[in-house]
Amino acid sequence: MAENLLKGLMSSASSPQIAGIYRYPVKGLTPEALPRAELKAGQTLLSDRRYAIENGPSGFDPDQPKWLPKPHFLMLQRDQWLVPLRAQFDDASHVLTLRRNGETVAQGDLETAAGRAAIEQYFAIHHAGEIKGPPKVLTSPGHSFSDVARKVVSIINLNSLRAIEDMVGQSVHPLRFRANLYVEGWPAWHEFELLDQTIAIGSARARVVKRITRCAAVNVDPDTGVRDLSIPHTLMQRLGHNECGVYAEVIADGSVAVGDAIAAEQPELL
Repeated sequence: MAENLLKGLMSSASSPQIAGIYRYPVKGLTPEALPRAELKAGQTLLSDRRYAIENGPSGFDPDQPKWLPKPHFLMLQRDQWLVPLRAQFDDASHVLTLRRNGETVAQGDLETAAGRAAIEQYFAIHHAGEIKGPPKVLTSPGHSFSDVARKVVSIINLNSLRAIEDMVGQSVHPLRFRANLYVEGWPAWHEFELLDQTIAIGSARARVVKRITRCAAVNVDPDTGVRDLSIPHTLMQRLGHNECGVYAEVIADGSVAVGDAIAAEQPELL
């Protein structure tokens, strides 16, 4: 998993920039850092939340996929025991590799029944006491197992995280927030001012559509798996809400790379 390199990565930047790009091919498992990404209108990052692991029967129908809330799947909000697993997904082969302490513990092509069964068998055998029912790898072409029904990219402002650090009195790993894009250079909480505005992200364009309500997943340290903070509760006590970050819907195709600018677009004068 990506190390905690975002802290102060671009603190000297003269204008807001993308400090990190991440995707989560399997919901609840570890992120993959990307140097660049293509953003497509109405889509998530490539393969972001493309798969989920059903935690007991959910009723999900891959032929008629519908959004389901995350408690149906393995997720960090409840399943912090997932943290020691390190996931790597290859787009070309669709192979997911799971490692623990540097050793491969499971591997399979998630687009084949046999490959999915190999991953399912690992969880069924090694985590039987921690799951509610038979684990099943779920996928459906074009479907994203996001926390929200619409296809979006999630954005975290690193200065907002620094404000949270001041509240809790200790370092807060940025990857607790499992965002797609991390921004350096915005004032703390500036992202909330962008709601309903169009922003340029590299050469792409997106519309900020929603503030992100934080759940207990952010209380889990992404390196150790220890549930050692109470961030949503602290936010509610100090700010009167438990939100951090925003969702944006891509409205014009483009590419984004670490170091690219991100800025609100000025409305055209009539």
